[in-house]
Amino acid sequence: MPDSRPFMLDEIDRQLIALLQLNARESVATLARHLGIARTTVNSRLERLEKNKVITGYGVRLGQRVMGGGLQAYVGIKVQPRSGKDVVKRLSAMAQIQQLCAVSGEFDYVAWLQTDSPEQLDQLLDQIGSLDGVEKTTTSIILSSKVERGQPV
Repeated sequence: MPDSRPFMLDEIDRQLIALLQLNARESVATLARHLGIARTTVNSRLERLEKNKVITGYGVRLGQRVMGGGLQAYVGIKVQPRSGKDVVKRLSAMAQIQQLCAVSGEFDYVAWLQTDSPEQLDQLLDQIGSLDGVEKTTTSIILSSKVERGQPV
């Protein structure tokens, strides 16, 4: 029978995750040295974190310059009652939306967009704003990244 208790992280798990967020390609030996534990312990903890879906993958983060100097922006999206499912379906079809999160507060969703030009961003924002069920949007263009430990969650 599967264990239904919530998975708990201890301090070493948290430190291990923090180190991996800084450099997911760090060697197990280096991670072990930083944590003051054996390499086999690091391996078993990584296996456990992956098995319990705490770590769901490892990836590559491209720098702004590599992405062709395009624009990135966050867009707060407020939807009319009972329109969320349909709006999410339409937003999911837009390739420039890198991530869409349901949030609390003034907006129902926040989308992370990536476009090639200000004109493309303008067109995309018009598309989003004109979707049936979208009541209001507010956009913040990303000027620079000050701290980057991973993609937005």
